[in-house]
Amino acid sequence: DRSSRHLYNPKKRNALSLEMLKSLQNDILHEAESKDLKVIIISAEGPVFSSGHDLRELTEEQGHDHHVEVFRICSEVMMLIRNHPVPIIAMINGLATAAGCQLVASCDIAVASDKSSFATPGVNVGLFCSTPGVALGRAVPRKVALEMLCTGEPISAQQALLHGLLSKVVPEEQLEEETMRIARKIASLSRPVMSLGKAMFYKQLTQDLGTAYHLTSQAMVDNLALGDAQEGIKAFIQKRKPTWTH
Repeated sequence: DRSSRHLYNPKKRNALSLEMLKSLQNDILHEAESKDLKVIIISAEGPVFSSGHDLRELTEEQGHDHHVEVFRICSEVMMLIRNHPVPIIAMINGLATAAGCQLVASCDIAVASDKSSFATPGVNVGLFCSTPGVALGRAVPRKVALEMLCTGEPISAQQALLHGLLSKVVPEEQLEEETMRIARKIASLSRPVMSLGKAMFYKQLTQDLGTAYHLTSQAMVDNLALGDAQEGIKAFIQKRKPTWTH
């Protein structure tokens, strides 16, 4: 019912190299349409969740076309998370910087240990974190995002929670348990309902109030037409557990 995706290259601080980005892209796309897939967890090995792009790939020697490819694939991965039919959870136990911070900001739900921290430090090496700023600026208030982007200084897990980058902060020893609890709850629910709801949530966010209510009212009507909605309502009235189609 659940699916886990590991960022695994601790020696390179789980850098989002082009190879890693393509691997992540394939993993997220893998069985995306499978009715058995209910939720995805993205986690990492080692003290760094992800250090962002591999700077060795961004040197002059690599050339313009390679640079274009790196940022194209990275942007595709971030949008893939947003447009994926199931909720995607980031489980963070360490430092998430630059595109690693972008990855956290792009996930639907983010659970971190209290020892985690987050930064967009590109400005320190002369490369402003413009693409991470897209996801960051949509997750936290502008002035928080701009302080992070303009200073490159990290924020703590508690600050990240306060500003809306994270859903929850827990002690390190409870991180996996709490992330799995959330994942299990999502996995126990109706995938078609979850898929409709996630897509509509993001769609309405960019609309004016009237349009948002028009779209979501239609979505509620469409949702009621799903077999799982009728089953859920009947089960509630009959005081029994619903049996979802998947």
